Amino acid sequence: MTTKKSAKKSSKKSSTRKYSPAAGKSVEREMKAMKQGKLKSGRSGKKVTNPKQAIAIGLSEARKAGKKVPEKK
Repeated sequence: MTTKKSAKKSSKKSSTRKYSPAAGKSVEREMKAMKQGKLKSGRSGKKVTNPKQAIAIGLSEARKAGKKVPEKK
């Protein structure tokens, strides 16, 4: 009987952060504002209720401020 050894694939994770801690703070601030009902969207000024939209606003502001955030897809 022959037994096959399963080869472990070692995938190297990148040690650099995709998002800077400052970008995380920006998103955190926007999420808190959304939960309090104070977050408004851009032109229309409507209240933001979707968490994904709050995250997008936080990342957008971080990009404008020059923080380390990946480009939009």
